[in-house]
Amino acid sequence: MKQIWLCSVLLLSFLGNAQEKDSLKIKVSGFLETYYAYDFTNPTTETKLPFMYNYNRHNEFNVNNGLIRTQLQYGNTYASIAVHAGTYVDDNYASEDIKLLSEAYVGLYLNDTKKASIEVGIMPSYIGFESATTASNLTLTRSILAENSPYFMTGVKYNYKPNDKWSFSGLVTNGWQRINKPQKDVAPALGTQIVFKPSEKSTLNWSTFIGKEFYGTELAMRYFNNLYWDNTWNSKWRTILGFDFGIQDSSSLNDKHLFWMSPVLIAQYSINTKWQTAFRFEYYQDENNVIVATSNAFKTSGASINLDYLPNSKVKLRTEARYLDSKEAIFFDNKSNNFFVTTSLSFEF
Repeated sequence: MKQIWLCSVLLLSFLGNAQEKDSLKIKVSGFLETYYAYDFTNPTTETKLPFMYNYNRHNEFNVNNGLIRTQLQYGNTYASIAVHAGTYVDDNYASEDIKLLSEAYVGLYLNDTKKASIEVGIMPSYIGFESATTASNLTLTRSILAENSPYFMTGVKYNYKPNDKWSFSGLVTNGWQRINKPQKDVAPALGTQIVFKPSEKSTLNWSTFIGKEFYGTELAMRYFNNLYWDNTWNSKWRTILGFDFGIQDSSSLNDKHLFWMSPVLIAQYSINTKWQTAFRFEYYQDENNVIVATSNAFKTSGASINLDYLPNSKVKLRTEARYLDSKEAIFFDNKSNNFFVTTSLSFEF
């Protein structure tokens, strides 16, 4: 936590000096989310669910994510640096040497129209529809699909936006959610993203990943697709329909092509300007534990409902009840189902 405050002081000091330059544009933003979660299986482990990375402490008050971001633009170049801390960081960055940085990348516009750009560094993931700054998500907790796909990528990203409806990206990265590359002789991973916005209220996204990743101690090719459709129907209703599908090559098992998949449907209803509710139905199948490392085959369905109170545009008070049901006894105390309630209070600026 001392590192967070030190970086914050250095950033603010830099801002005070930099503002003397008229051409340098600076934007500072932040996010802080506290939470309390209760799991009715009463787990005694440090983390209540091994495949979740947010709100994953049982029966205690804690900070899920505290983040400060500074974005800078100078001429045709721009940069973003963000530092963070919380239980989300502890869980999701456990294998990384650099845990303090959420974002650290530099971008360059390649033409005067700003239709093409290139970015290099630690960037937010191009995969999925749910963010680590979770107040922008329709549900309080993230879907199993989102929790088990990359939050961030480290590498080079090329963006091209020919018009307001289409955008295209291509990536070369260190791999599946990696800052450190564990094996230096492995070729970089490749990724693509195509976004189509037929209107301001509708988004269709297709993201892909191709690269060598570990399955146990075996290193082999992984192929992954993420598809989703986000649509606002009117002033009351918004829905997201998502689907993940992945394939992992394996020579150690008789079946050389292991796969996992996950469909999810989320619907949000705005009661009024102060109150919202959302419903989620999901399924995640990973029989060979390629992504979700549980004691048995992972075939789990889930449902959740949350109620959100928005006292103003910066603050959200959210409560969610979530139920998971598995074909196997994968939860604490050899249970095949799990029920937990989470409450969070967040502030963003």
